[in-house]
Amino acid sequence: MMRASITAARVNGPSRQVDGTASIDFSFAPADPVFGGHFPNQPLLPGVFQLEMARMGVEWLMGQQLGIREISKAKFLRPIVPAELVRLNLKLSESDGGIAVRASFSVGGQAAGEAVLKLVKANGT
Repeated sequence: MMRASITAARVNGPSRQVDGTASIDFSFAPADPVFGGHFPNQPLLPGVFQLEMARMGVEWLMGQQLGIREISKAKFLRPIVPAELVRLNLKLSESDGGIAVRASFSVGGQAAGEAVLKLVKANGT
């Protein structure tokens, strides 16, 4: 369900920026199952979805499946609610046999979250 929701929410991107980052825009429909029970009468996007959005964004950029080896930072700065346009900015670098990822999330120019991940090819190599 998570992959399907994230794929359906992708509005555009990834598009590469002149500063070396890539950006992807998402908007989760109010009826998306992600909001069911999270939380009643006050729906918000779970933090784990933001981490998965970053992983999937890198997969789309690189054209290969990746797994998460490490999450060294995950900071959620404001709730993301249904129908908001969420911008994900990704900065990648090679690191110790994996891919170091800095992900930042924003809504309307306001910081919504940030994460630092280490990804590896899905088969672990």
